[in-house]
Amino acid sequence: MVALLIGSIITSQAQLRTPAPSPAQTIKQDFGLGNIEISYSRPAMKGRKIFGDLVPYGNVWRTGANGATTLQFSDEVTIGGVKLAPGKYGLLSIPNKDTWTLIISKQTDVTSPAAYKQEMDVVRVNAPVSKSSARTENFMIQVDNIKSTQCQIELSWDQVTVALTVETDIDTRIMQQINTAMQGEKPPYFNAAMYLMDNGKDLNQALSWFEKAAAATPTAYWIHHQLANCQAKLGKKAEAKATAQKSKELALAAKNMDYVKLNDKLLAELK
Repeated sequence: MVALLIGSIITSQAQLRTPAPSPAQTIKQDFGLGNIEISYSRPAMKGRKIFGDLVPYGNVWRTGANGATTLQFSDEVTIGGVKLAPGKYGLLSIPNKDTWTLIISKQTDVTSPAAYKQEMDVVRVNAPVSKSSARTENFMIQVDNIKSTQCQIELSWDQVTVALTVETDIDTRIMQQINTAMQGEKPPYFNAAMYLMDNGKDLNQALSWFEKAAAATPTAYWIHHQLANCQAKLGKKAEAKATAQKSKELALAAKNMDYVKLNDKLLAELK
């Protein structure tokens, strides 16, 4: 009976679950025509001195806690001038006071400096340290400053932030998609024109496509608004004013005050 009781206590203790001191996090961010997935653990400061102490200067760091920190790209990207094929990579770092060395490695299981093999590096990037008056209690990795072809992976802890710039070349593929789609039964005039205008391409072609999109959907105030923007960029001030006014009237009829304000702003800029 006593043995059964002891066995029961041991079993119940073995089932005890407590919060992880450095909780794991996985984030996934759409970027370009694909996405970036980052998996890492988030150690806390807990009143400790971090860089130059808990995380020594000049040594390889797993860039987190517990397991290895990894990056996964679903599409080809460029980091530090080096093209990386889609796949999973390890993210390591060598912190120093003013500059970090950020390392993208073929190794995805490095949890200690002894396991690191420099010959497995894919690319190394020197990243300047930015310091803040605010403190980040838990180590944090996030994707910020996201544009169509560029973003930054930011690493923050204590009062320190460093950033890794990631780039992707999507223009050639998107233009091929546009050219193919324009041969179809229902050409995507509006979306194609937006891409041209937003990326500094042929504005005259964008204007033609905006006009076709507006003609196909005469009450679409959002299309007329972008048509007015394109006309303004081409220096067609009178046409832009007339189109913006029409977009405003359509937006009022649709009770969309956001577009009323957007057109009022554009009209004020065109005075």
